[in-house]
Amino acid sequence: MRVDVDPEAVGRREFYALLNSVVVPRPIAWVSSQSADGVLNLAPHSFFTVSCVQPPMVQFTSVGRKDSLNNVEATGEFVVNFAAEPLFEQVNASGTNFPPEVSEFEAIGVHTEPSRTVAVPRVAESPVAIECTLHTTLELGDCTLVIGQVRHLAVDAAVLDGDHHPDINLLRPLARLGKDEWSTLGEVRSITRIRAADWPGHFSRG
Repeated sequence: MRVDVDPEAVGRREFYALLNSVVVPRPIAWVSSQSADGVLNLAPHSFFTVSCVQPPMVQFTSVGRKDSLNNVEATGEFVVNFAAEPLFEQVNASGTNFPPEVSEFEAIGVHTEPSRTVAVPRVAESPVAIECTLHTTLELGDCTLVIGQVRHLAVDAAVLDGDHHPDINLLRPLARLGKDEWSTLGEVRSITRIRAADWPGHFSRG
């Protein structure tokens, strides 16, 4: 038996909590940005994914009008820093609703690192930085979708495997779940896709 939930029949907050608990796990865009006055901002956004392959683009959603959104609209730049397990406390702390004049970099004690293609700095402790310029924003109800074109990707050599490809076991990504829950990598399973010409290949109905 299923429990049916009508988003029109429950409050925004309740349905938001339910939706966040079933759309899981969610990768985290740890977005660094800079205000027009030069104040640095750092915030986690768990509505995040790749939005285009060529040209390469990524997107994150600002739920409400956050400093990240204001800064990106003001400067046209941002960096998505990889949210890794060793940075769990810092990533969570950067979600504190500090006033705009407070830099999360200073408040939580992480360091800046110059970016290659944008003025916004990277998080020095993060193993990956995706430097972006603003492509477009799209208002959707009480949220704003921010799409950035990737201008540069910087990866710490320490998380690369022998083929110079990022190793998921070295990256150790964090992900958001429901409520106050987070997840770490856990078991990694590999399986190849099956071409139609090879069907059923290694597929088994069990």
